[in-house]
Parts: sequence; C-alpha cells; structure tokens
Amino acid sequence: MPARPELTRPDDAAITAAMSCTLNAIAALLPALGDGEHTLNLVAERTDDSFVRGQADLSIGTAPARLGILDEDDYCRLRTLLVFALEGSTVRHAVLVATTAAEPHPRACGWTVRDGWLHPMDTAELQQAVIPCPGVPAVSREVYPAPALAQFPDTDEENPHA
Repeated sequence: MPARPELTRPDDAAITAAMSCTLNAIAALLPALGDGEHTLNLVAERTDDSFVRGQADLSIGTAPARLGILDEDDYCRLRTLLVFALEGSTVRHAVLVATTAAEPHPRACGWTVRDGWLHPMDTAELQQAVIPCPGVPAVSREVYPAPALAQFPDTDEENPHA
C-alpha cells in the first residue's frame, strides 16, 4: 500500500479546458499587475498530500505593450502548475502571490484558486504568509488587496462572423 494517495490524471478535455482558462487568467493578471518587475509564486497542495511550487520573474510594460520573461522554463512550469490548479482534480488548494519591485518596499498581492478561477486573497492571510521567517534574511513586503480578475467566457464555439 502506498504511503500517499495516488494522483489520478485528469482527462484530456478537462486539461484542454483548464489550459484555456489559464490563458484567460494570465491575460487578466498581467494588466492587473501593471508596469514593473514582478515575481509570481504559485504554491499548490496536491491531493497526494505533497506540495509543489512554481516561480517566474516577469517585466511588464504598457507603453508600448511588452512582456519580458526572465526564464522561459520557470514560466512554463508556473503556467503548467496553474493549469492543474485551475483544473482542480489533482490539487486541493493553491495560492498565487505576485510581488512587485517597488520603493521603499516590494509590494505583494495574492489570489487563491477556487472554483476554477483566481479570487483575491484575504490581505490578513496574505500578510501572515509573506512575513519573513525569524533569522532568515528576507525583504519585508507591503501587502495590498489583489484586484479581482475579469473572467472571460470560453470561446470554443465556432465564430459565425469569421
């Protein structure tokens, strides 16, 4: 008997739908974060009682529009983890925290994955999560309420105007 429950792979249709939802979430997230240097951290508790983490560093600009990704592999891992978090069958709980480089302190906001979407995280809970551990060199982050992300309807149907 295994020490942990086994993960059951979601079916292809569920993964495809979650991939579409992930693209929509990222499309809503980037303009919500705005111009600047951002670090995205996603932590997920899987249904086999293990934790997985993804992190990606981004540079966003709006005039002109640009997205710089520091490490493509890190971004791909984060995006893949978000797909499985939004799909939900193998992830029990997931949180996405965005830290923005700002003076005098970096700023942080966060979302929790619920019902297949990113919902603003309670700032008191986020504040507890981002407090540096005693004795560990870390920068304090100023916590602010995460913006609600617009959820776009799925557009898998054929477009009659195409």
